Amino acid sequence: MKENYKSGFVSLIGRPNVGKSTLMNKLIGQKIAITSDKPQTTRFKIQTVYTCDDGQIVFLDTPGIHKAKNKLGEYMVNVAENTLNEVDVVVWLVEPTDYIGAGEQHIAEQLKNVKTPVILVINKVDTIKDKPEILRYIDNYRKIHDFAEIIPVSAMSGDNCDVVIEMILKYLPYGPQYFDEDTITDQPMRQIVSELIREKALKCLKEEIPHGIAVSVDRMHYRKNGKIVDIDATIVCERDSHKGIIIGKQGSMLKKIGSAARYEIEQQVECQVNLKLWVKVKKEWRDSDFYLKNFGFNQKD
Repeated sequence: MKENYKSGFVSLIGRPNVGKSTLMNKLIGQKIAITSDKPQTTRFKIQTVYTCDDGQIVFLDTPGIHKAKNKLGEYMVNVAENTLNEVDVVVWLVEPTDYIGAGEQHIAEQLKNVKTPVILVINKVDTIKDKPEILRYIDNYRKIHDFAEIIPVSAMSGDNCDVVIEMILKYLPYGPQYFDEDTITDQPMRQIVSELIREKALKCLKEEIPHGIAVSVDRMHYRKNGKIVDIDATIVCERDSHKGIIIGKQGSMLKKIGSAARYEIEQQVECQVNLKLWVKVKKEWRDSDFYLKNFGFNQKD
């Protein structure tokens, strides 16, 4: 073991849509978690690894903590809340605001029973015109929990992200390197591919549809020359009317989703991608144990 080397696990928590995945992608310097401006984009506990000379940080990007409306929602909240006592440091992401709403109060309540050091990251500070206001926001949040550190950042521009790494390392225990230097994530490539397709669908589709979609990669086959990978995937939705919207007029929407996803997948697999997409309707899949298991949501998580 390297001398004075620090290593450990860090949970990124917060309400949906506060920028957890954007921050994690920025910290590790590569896109692993999908992002969109729609809440509840992250459904899985995604593990990514940051390695430097001083230590190794294993990030768990968790689904947003929110009031669950179905079994999928319950699964997502359980995953997020269960990680709080399993890690060495908790990083709680919030938005810069005077108003600390019910969502934040609920998380503060969960943190009362947590002995882990909690670092508060106030994200999206690039949206604040009057910078002294940040001090007021820091003061407001300080009243709801005894934070180890409070750091204002912009995950979008990367401002202060180096400070986040520095402060996490400060609170991590001394320990071994868990993963090789070149390991970035524990996500299987199929999982990353299905999530990238879902991200493009989230960005292209109307408000009411995205929550009700899932993506399964049915086939992923590398050709013998290693230069092309064939991928067959199915976008699953909950209603026949949604299927029509996802396909679009003469297949235009499906083509749009497919070409946007293909570009991103090619960056990940580093070769040419032949992507074929289908759309199927599975009514109420978000409340079905069978389909949740089928789409990789493991109740034991």
